[in-house]
Amino acid sequence: MDRKKELLGLTGNMQQLAYVRPVTYEEGRARGMKAYDVKNGPLRFAVMADKCLDIAEVSFLGHNISFLSKPGLMGRCHYDTNGDEALRSIMGGLLFTCGLENICAPCSLDGRDYPMHGRIRTTPAEHVSADACWLGEDYAVSVSGEMREAELFGENLVLRRKITTRYGDNTICIEDEIANEGFLAEPMMLLYHMNIGYPLLCETSEIILPTKKVIPRDETAAPHAGGWSRMEAPKDYEPEYVFLHEMAADKDGNTFAAVINRGLDLGIKIEYNVNELPYFMQWKSIASGDYVIGLEPANSSVYGRTYHVKAQDLHRIEPLSAEKKRIVLAFLTGRQLDEVKQEAEALQNERRS
Repeated sequence: MDRKKELLGLTGNMQQLAYVRPVTYEEGRARGMKAYDVKNGPLRFAVMADKCLDIAEVSFLGHNISFLSKPGLMGRCHYDTNGDEALRSIMGGLLFTCGLENICAPCSLDGRDYPMHGRIRTTPAEHVSADACWLGEDYAVSVSGEMREAELFGENLVLRRKITTRYGDNTICIEDEIANEGFLAEPMMLLYHMNIGYPLLCETSEIILPTKKVIPRDETAAPHAGGWSRMEAPKDYEPEYVFLHEMAADKDGNTFAAVINRGLDLGIKIEYNVNELPYFMQWKSIASGDYVIGLEPANSSVYGRTYHVKAQDLHRIEPLSAEKKRIVLAFLTGRQLDEVKQEAEALQNERRS
């Protein structure tokens, strides 16, 4: 019996198993924020229509996967791109998108201000659509739309995003196209801030990266570089550590980052391509109340715009051209936890040979 016929015979409506539903939050800082609630069997997540179609709360097999910062869920605020104000407005989530003029620390250059992690993460989506339908034998759920970062007499960059998940396949596929609809080459910085929280993240969790070299960002992180792959118990007032990784990849540039928890028999794997996103940063915070691992593929360094301007290698996108990025989030259980460790070792060994 084919899969479609079998599932339709077992259900009165496929929304019993998988759906996408528009929702609007009605309280607190999130009041009025529009999102899409997506269910795919044991996988459930929220896509923020009003914040770059980023992915907020995520659970798998009933366990929380993502990190939610102390400010909690919140809608867009016009002041949250002012300097360090991002610290009061970044809600975390499994993914928030950083860019497109700047990533990481805020800076001022030539009389212009570039906010922390950029402006795209606060940009509401336009032309939003959601669908759940049969594609051959697969039941696919998707959300898509576009975000524009533009200024009068300035840049005109458009991020088109499509997020897809298929019933029976515990993955989320994020497909982005960034287009320059202006007539000058423009800087385009992009970082995918993936944030893992409790209970998937705990002191027995393992961070798995096929890393070739680990570089601490600063003197604070340097003494802790040897412990990048493990998570300690929460510690009061502990500063954050950030590490830059040179990632091993296969011959086509494919690589990944993962976090696994053997106690819960769960994990998450973030698959991407180093040809599209050549930088990778790891954010580690064991601070009480700010307990999180951030896994961050990017096209630019954690040192931000000032670093690349000084090095004269700021990434630019040509006028009337576009770039594509693809990231797959795979949710793991059972023997997949061992397989992801073996895959990391194989990539590292392949690059050594």
